[in-house]
Amino acid sequence: MNSPNQFIPVKNVGPGDGEGSLQVHLDEQIDVAKAKVFAIYGKGGIGKSTTSSNLSVAFSKLGKRVIQIGCDPKHDSTFTLTKALMPTVIDVLESVEFHAEELRTEDYVHVGYNGVMCVEAGGPPAGTGCGGYVVGQTVKLLKQHHLLDDADVVIFDVLGDVVCGGFASPLQHAERAMVVTANDFDSIFAMNRIAAAIEAKSKNYGVRLGGVIANRSAGTDEIDRFNDAVGLKRVAHFPDLDVIRKSRLKKSTLFELPDSPELKAVQDEYMQLAEGMWNGAEALDVKPMKDRDLFDFLGFD
Repeated sequence: MNSPNQFIPVKNVGPGDGEGSLQVHLDEQIDVAKAKVFAIYGKGGIGKSTTSSNLSVAFSKLGKRVIQIGCDPKHDSTFTLTKALMPTVIDVLESVEFHAEELRTEDYVHVGYNGVMCVEAGGPPAGTGCGGYVVGQTVKLLKQHHLLDDADVVIFDVLGDVVCGGFASPLQHAERAMVVTANDFDSIFAMNRIAAAIEAKSKNYGVRLGGVIANRSAGTDEIDRFNDAVGLKRVAHFPDLDVIRKSRLKKSTLFELPDSPELKAVQDEYMQLAEGMWNGAEALDVKPMKDRDLFDFLGFD
């Protein structure tokens, strides 16, 4: 018999998931209700947590009730909102020997800046299990405690550019997936792989690509050239600004820093992005490239 804290991926291959893939499939009893659900993807270190946290604040300033779910075992997705590293869902489950019925909402949900509800899913010890299981359990807890019933927006901040069954788990809940990228080879290469994973999941689930967020880049020429080739669309651009770097060091969102013209422009871009996503991010019909074709496409003179 498996122990309650043993993480076992489920082999359940559906159309488009790939022969032999290990997938963690959505519990049919979990319904995210009326909330608009977004999954934020991108290359590791590209700024997904900064993007997710400031986007959460922007939604909250539109008067929306927001839940941000960090899906990285580092559990640092929400620290600019909460000013500390919060205990993870897996931590608190372990503390009650995985008897989820003993948990209270305040054990794993922490209210951050401007009322954003912050949850860190965490993950199993390295090499021992599937992170997608933890994401699924997190959503299940939120549903059992009726937090999803009142939420307007749910944002999944997803680990790196991992496109395995486990960390594709948020795609089973999301309406739109947004990709964060810089204007460079590695970031665009990762974006193409993420787009391919989302295309595969869209055959079984309702998720669709909703756009590209250019980050940490002075220009967007290579991003735009790639987008035109595959059917993607840039929906926001955040340059490589020192004020953004400093916000992480200050454990603060961009909406809490002293006013400046540079900062105001970034805040306005986040507000515009949140408004566009709330009003309905376009479902894009994307045709990702094969790896070798992309390698040639991104060649420089």
